[in-house]
Amino acid sequence: MSLDKTYLEYPERRYGMDHDRYTWSMLKDRKPTAWPNNNKLALWVNVNVQFFSLNQQKNAVPVPGGMTMPYPDLRHFSLRDYGNRVGIYRVFKALEKFSVTPTIAINGAMVKRAPYLMDLIKERGHEVIAHGWQMDNLHTGNIAREEESERIKKTRDALESQFDKTIEGWLSPGRFQTANTPDLLAEQAFTYVCDWINDDMPYPFKTASGDITTMPLSNELDDFFILNSNLHSAESYAEQLADACDFLLEEATQQGGRLLALNVHPWLLGQPHRIAQLENALEHITSKSGVFSASAGEILKIWKAQL
Repeated sequence: MSLDKTYLEYPERRYGMDHDRYTWSMLKDRKPTAWPNNNKLALWVNVNVQFFSLNQQKNAVPVPGGMTMPYPDLRHFSLRDYGNRVGIYRVFKALEKFSVTPTIAINGAMVKRAPYLMDLIKERGHEVIAHGWQMDNLHTGNIAREEESERIKKTRDALESQFDKTIEGWLSPGRFQTANTPDLLAEQAFTYVCDWINDDMPYPFKTASGDITTMPLSNELDDFFILNSNLHSAESYAEQLADACDFLLEEATQQGGRLLALNVHPWLLGQPHRIAQLENALEHITSKSGVFSASAGEILKIWKAQL
């Protein structure tokens, strides 16, 4: 028995994307991006400062990096805390050693939970992006629009009050979004979002309140993905970052500037048995001619100026 022809009809089906959020295009066909000083590769290192709840609520899906054992899961809770009290200082030291400018993604709840760390980040002058209220508050489809809007506002208000500056970037906890998230971010004047990982360069993203920009923060090169999800060694992590750097540099010579985006969790890479591999990766990347380091917002500003 054959299917009725109407079975495959879909009102949004068209050439390219089946939605209006962004225009379909091949990366190689776009106008080449020229980075400053004839550089070929922009390095964006995103450092996560996160709060994981010990008394984890029931979410529609498991919280990435969240508690996995019966309550109270002190083993995993205290390991996450280790990252914010010990590991992050090692990460900062490694970044300084190779003159790498980080961007700091912070859960709003951390403003009151770790004032010592907030003061340090403010003193260092790093760009801060909003990372949701806490890791237990996933932006999944069962959340009402009003509740999600309030979560975003609460996060932004807490961070802007702490750092005395406008927060322009957003990274959802676990990169989860609802159908409303991009529109709510644009409504609240965010200029870029880091959840969509379907490209190697920034691109315009349409919302009901005007365009924002997607800054693709690679999941494939995320330390949590490589070490915890794929169960690769720290040595393999460093090798994969080096391989990505070398390939993107070569591609950039033919197609224009590229972006290398690395997502770092201090509770993972700030461990004494792993920090050397982060340093090895940074040493390789920064030793290459044509690489420059900048915050996400700075890279975005340079890219936008060439549209």
